[in-house]
Amino acid sequence: MRTCVFFTTFAARYSKIMMKKVQTHTFWAVVTGASSGIGLRYATALARDYGYNIVLVSNQEKELTEASADLSKQYGIETRVLCLDLAAADAAEQVHTFCVENGLNVRVLINNAGMLIFDYLVNVSQQRLNTLLMLHVVTLTKLCQLFGQDMVRAHEQDASARGYILNMSSMSAWMAMPGIQCYNASKSYVLNFSKSLWYEMRPHHVHVLAMTPGSTNTGLLPFPDKWGRLLRIVGITMSPERLVQRALHVLFCTRRKRCMPGAWNYIIVPIINHLPDWLVNCLMPKIL
Repeated sequence: MRTCVFFTTFAARYSKIMMKKVQTHTFWAVVTGASSGIGLRYATALARDYGYNIVLVSNQEKELTEASADLSKQYGIETRVLCLDLAAADAAEQVHTFCVENGLNVRVLINNAGMLIFDYLVNVSQQRLNTLLMLHVVTLTKLCQLFGQDMVRAHEQDASARGYILNMSSMSAWMAMPGIQCYNASKSYVLNFSKSLWYEMRPHHVHVLAMTPGSTNTGLLPFPDKWGRLLRIVGITMSPERLVQRALHVLFCTRRKRCMPGAWNYIIVPIINHLPDWLVNCLMPKIL
């Protein structure tokens, strides 16, 4: 009898906790690169598991509209769509102005938009190079500044207010690798910028987190299928769903500055960094 009462009480409390967790509210989350891939997973998890209304931002209007309608229908939250080129010089200002003019109380910023260039630097067009640097460095920095200012003001007006900023870096931020010289350098900027910002924003109850995942099974990395399967089997490649679940847990439930999910990655990074130059030179023509 006592056992039955215990489990009944436990079930009731667990149900209340879960209902509270997914209860929708008036707060908004901005997700860049939200039309597909990891960005769409972030938007979905924030709506489904945390009850946030979502501002979906990317340059793919059709995909954004479909994702917006689907999220609203499935999870009963509000959505807004902003289709623009995040590599534009004033992209961050456009995103922020859009939210202000629509009266959106943004408490979460997910800087996910990015791109990978896998080639020798001398072969890359200046347009593609500029796009990568704008996405990973300029727009991301400005978005953190603009929405960070709003989050600081919100906490000054209400001591219980909390803000959250998640910036997508990469495991490659610690590596010097031919073929992705601009990608890993820009991701190193994201990592160190986010860690520095963590200290500045902590007194204002704004949690800044740099995610540094390794290979993620999104189709972005130019590996053949056989290599992709091998990476998944040995646990080096992570599914987008698992990555996002881990990232949001660390963002909302811890005070950590960075997170590199996957135990394998802590082994791989120092191995790659200590590869002899002759071996890298031998492998480079086969990789690129």
